[in-house]
Amino acid sequence: MKLLKYIIIFLINNFGALAIGTWLMGNGPQDSWYLNLNKAPWTPPGWVFGAAWTTIMVCFSIYMAFLYKAISKGMVLGLFALQFILNVIWNYIFFNRHFIGLGFTTILFLTSAIFIFMINFKKEMGLKTILILPYFIWLCIASSLNAYILIYN
Repeated sequence: MKLLKYIIIFLINNFGALAIGTWLMGNGPQDSWYLNLNKAPWTPPGWVFGAAWTTIMVCFSIYMAFLYKAISKGMVLGLFALQFILNVIWNYIFFNRHFIGLGFTTILFLTSAIFIFMINFKKEMGLKTILILPYFIWLCIASSLNAYILIYN
């Protein structure tokens, strides 16, 4: 029962981060600034982003619940807070302020934070580490999209 409670808490936090990020980006992908950018040929259609983030946050919430239950809470919550902040502020930096370079730096730090989760807690999490893999893969794709925009605009 405790695990389910942790899953629900992390679901609320993770989807809360997505909601805050969406609010901070303003019109985001619908804004003329973004629509007129030279985007990577592998940029997925808009609906993919919603489906991807939903899957990522469900998997990440389950991963975090297992991790939180398994080890020292301080380090886990500190790293979780870091990824939360980086995830939220990227939207504001990139879409709202149009700071492409700073957005790229932010997403690289976010990708690094998720990579640290994968590596540092692999021993404790074992096969459950696969739950964080969609987040890491998506951030690698998102980083490449951000890099393309940085280079070609």
